Amino acid sequence: MKNKTLTAIKKEQAYGYVCVMTHSFFNNIIKVGSTTLDPKLYALALSEKTPGEYKIFFSLNCLNPNKVEESIHKQLHSKEYINDFYQVPAKRVACILQREVLKIPSVEID
Repeated sequence: MKNKTLTAIKKEQAYGYVCVMTHSFFNNIIKVGSTTLDPKLYALALSEKTPGEYKIFFSLNCLNPNKVEESIHKQLHSKEYINDFYQVPAKRVACILQREVLKIPSVEID
């Protein structure tokens, strides 16, 4: 792993939310997303762009929400329905999210 500049490290360490959402049109299909907005506002903004309604099932404030979201997407890859939607119980993804946030990041220093 290459050394990162201090600026790059600080940029990665933004706080935000990772959200597990359900949609009114789909049964057992969830969406995982990250945002710096309030999760309810995020769901509302997504709902305005599509028919139906997104609802927050679970959200967690964490450091580096984009990296946490990316890790969850990788773990759920085999359950992918389409794009960022997965055919998996929301409760299971909430547990995965809680576990991901508890991981201690490692940094390589020369």
